[in-house]
Amino acid sequence: MIDLIASNLAQLLEAIDGREVRMDDGRRTLATAGLSVIEIEPDWRTDLLAIITNPTLAYILLMVGVYGLILEGYSPGALVPGVIGGICLLLALYAFQILPVNYAGLALMALGLGLIAVEIFVPSFGILGVGGIIAVMFGSIILFDTDAPGLEMHTGLIAGMGFGFALIFAVIIWLAARSIRKPRVSSQQILVGEQAEAIRDFEDGHGRVHLQGEDWSARAGQPVSKGDQVRITAMQEEGFVLEVEPLSSNDRGGTRRTHHQSVYPTDSKGENA
Repeated sequence: MIDLIASNLAQLLEAIDGREVRMDDGRRTLATAGLSVIEIEPDWRTDLLAIITNPTLAYILLMVGVYGLILEGYSPGALVPGVIGGICLLLALYAFQILPVNYAGLALMALGLGLIAVEIFVPSFGILGVGGIIAVMFGSIILFDTDAPGLEMHTGLIAGMGFGFALIFAVIIWLAARSIRKPRVSSQQILVGEQAEAIRDFEDGHGRVHLQGEDWSARAGQPVSKGDQVRITAMQEEGFVLEVEPLSSNDRGGTRRTHHQSVYPTDSKGENA
């Protein structure tokens, strides 16, 4: 209801002069004619909070926060996505505390984001990811429960976020499929052909070598002295013992690496079968 209309603040003060208002402690008469007006400008903190509580920006902060945490979970140790995502997510939660949020929409979004995150670690042939994207889209549509001007969600922004989720999800599926098709390389194949250095004299064909910053137990069918360069010919997975052979003078100067696909089985006495 409107009691009166004034074109500016001065007319408003003159119009309400002498009006009676009901207060908690009784009725009072307003004396507003001739009052001096002091304008108080909002400080930077108020302006910042006003920007954060914009529904569109709050929604973007929420999506960026969730994207950051998902990427941090997919590649632990990256730090930057996790830090940015955590800050954006907390700012979004602050804005949602002030805005008229529909908790059913927020729950749908949380469910969808959870399904997408689970899809990264538990592949389900796309079922969880597609369901998560659908839940996020519907949750975004009903997120703000109000018809007030300025608090509505732009459909273009929702569609863009949904497309972004779908694109990221497609990239993850493609990377996972490529990883599955990639041939596996066993630890034996990785080490076979590498050069190492004997760190002590071999006794009865047994000794230790230094390889890629680590010390390994090794066996050799030929005499090996401390400081000699040897080549890995095989590895016994049980006990992690390397089969080595001394390098000739010609091999020590080269850097060419060869791989042997076979592993030499040994008997209980440590001799080649």
